Amino acid sequence: MLLVLVILATLAAIVYPKVMGRSEQARVTAAQTQIANFKTALDAFEVDNGYYPKGKNGLQDLVQQPRDATSWHGPYLESIPRDPWQNDYIYECPGKHNPSSYDIYSLGSPGADSPIGNWQTQKR
Repeated sequence: MLLVLVILATLAAIVYPKVMGRSEQARVTAAQTQIANFKTALDAFEVDNGYYPKGKNGLQDLVQQPRDATSWHGPYLESIPRDPWQNDYIYECPGKHNPSSYDIYSLGSPGADSPIGNWQTQKR
């Protein structure tokens, strides 16, 4: 019986990190996909209005028409999703990485080394 428990504990010690690593990679992939969806919506907003959303409303302008958007043809998104770690995406316009447009990113998992952002998925 003790031998069975030792074998199970050893297998768990081997398998658990691999499963958790895949789970984290799945979250990163989901964040990259959501960022690509934001890009599509933001680019459509810019085509219609001639500018990217700015100010404190930022991404909310994709869901509700801002007062100054006379050519708004949205909503461009049904709602603003949270990232896979249940945090808000960060939107900056103009962006630090994309000064002629915007940055949108997730900080990723707690303790992550770097954010997951649109500057990593494409270059403008």
